[in-house]
Amino acid sequence: MQDADRPPVHAVPGDGEDLDEVARRDAARGGVIQAAGGLVWRNSSRGREIALIHRPGYDDWTLPKGKLANGETWQECAVREVEEETGLDVRIGEFAGGCTYLTKRAPKVVLYWHMEVEGSTRFAGENLAEVDALEWLSAEDARRRLTHRRERRVLAESLIVHSAGRRRRQSA
Repeated sequence: MQDADRPPVHAVPGDGEDLDEVARRDAARGGVIQAAGGLVWRNSSRGREIALIHRPGYDDWTLPKGKLANGETWQECAVREVEEETGLDVRIGEFAGGCTYLTKRAPKVVLYWHMEVEGSTRFAGENLAEVDALEWLSAEDARRRLTHRRERRVLAESLIVHSAGRRRRQSA
């Protein structure tokens, strides 16, 4: 199909921006936003739980994540951001998945790792204006609480892959 025959594609339904125009504008600004974070797990009397954070500026429930600093690896960023946003000491584990989306500024890529809490599981975030709450939830409750569909998908897909890998290791 030639460009002239192609119907316009919108970045966000109803916003009227053509994706080709968004791509040209974003490319001129210098590229893709890179971020990393974690699916942070603990064992409790209620079973296996995952940490979700509340960001008052966006009024959303999300997985902890943030932007890569210069010279930082994806994994270093994931651990740093989780520790900054939650105050938890964590140990990084297997890769959990990722997502991409278009922000107002540029395309964004976010990669996540499974993490285990080491020590206290009490919320002690560094900046309450950025993150004002943490809740420990079952995977199913977390899936319902997460604000963004892309993060619900990361959680669901990571559980399927993680579960399949555990079954393979047990049968070996």
